Amino acid sequence: MSIPSPSPSAPRKFTFDTVFDGDRVIAPVKPKTTFTAEEVDAARQQGLAEGQRTAVARAEAEAAAALRDAAQAIRQAMTALSELAHSHRSDSARLALAVGRQIAGAALERFPEAPALAALEALGREVAAQPRLTVRASPASHARLEAALTQACADAGFAGQLVVKIESVLAPAAFSFDWGEGRAAFDPEAASARVAAALDEALIAEGLHAEPLPLPPEA
Repeated sequence: MSIPSPSPSAPRKFTFDTVFDGDRVIAPVKPKTTFTAEEVDAARQQGLAEGQRTAVARAEAEAAAALRDAAQAIRQAMTALSELAHSHRSDSARLALAVGRQIAGAALERFPEAPALAALEALGREVAAQPRLTVRASPASHARLEAALTQACADAGFAGQLVVKIESVLAPAAFSFDWGEGRAAFDPEAASARVAAALDEALIAEGLHAEPLPLPPEA
């Protein structure tokens, strides 16, 4: 006679409630459903504090971002102002040069002998001991230049011979001196070109190495 084996017990559905651990029974923690007035007030105060901290943190983050944006905008504006200031300085310098050319041109047209007289005065010691001074001048200023230099040499006690020759390629007010041991020359157009070139070099150097406008610090 066979003895029937006991049938296996049916599986029990796990309900996440009571847990049996050997001899211990672990009951789940049930959420609290009732609170005292003090607990409610404490929870409210905690929530308000957390909300305030969150709002302050958000406001501080937004303020920091706004400051960074403002600093960047200021830096860009200062860079633009620096470039604008350099452009204005360059334009002002070139305008002054153009005005100076007009004034110098009018002065040379009215007094073409003035540069030669100034050169003779500067070279007086070198020329005074020479037996001959040859001057070349443009046809437009030859007569006035010869008369002015003749009088200047007489006043300076120049005992040598003064020879003024016409040089057709020279511009009005241009001249050259030749006293045997040295030479000197003046060309208003070449002098104007040298001044313009020197101004351009100075403006380039000023643009590269000028003291920059103060910029705000990085946020």
